[in-house]
Amino acid sequence: MAEAEVCVDCPPDNQQTAAPMLVPEPTTVAHNPLDPSTFVPPSSPISPSVTIEFCDRCRWLHRATWVSTELFLTFPTPALRVITIMPLNSEETAGRFRVWLFLDGKPPVLVWDRKVEGGFPELKVLKQRIRDHIQPGKSLGHSDK
Repeated sequence: MAEAEVCVDCPPDNQQTAAPMLVPEPTTVAHNPLDPSTFVPPSSPISPSVTIEFCDRCRWLHRATWVSTELFLTFPTPALRVITIMPLNSEETAGRFRVWLFLDGKPPVLVWDRKVEGGFPELKVLKQRIRDHIQPGKSLGHSDK
């Protein structure tokens, strides 16, 4: 895995590695910035869709739009109907880069979290994780090698 980039505007957090997981229904559990089970996903009305949350203060807009473009090129409609990029600008969202997947009748899936995973996603890995949920068995060509 590539070394995590350091944001110059946001204080760094301790980082650890974890696999993607389903996110449980929101509860009153205290928020822990490194525990995905305490993350609250944004809402998404159209399925299947992806939401990319990112820290605007870290200037990650270009990365978020690049990732969204690559996902649309790999999963054209109807595989993915909507990709939302959501800039965040607060102390509690400092350094955030999360990718959520929304599917009808299922809880949102946290596909990637920069702080938990220890860096930004390689597109190959991100595409494989999304593919495994929306089009299992689909070949991603060079991204599967």
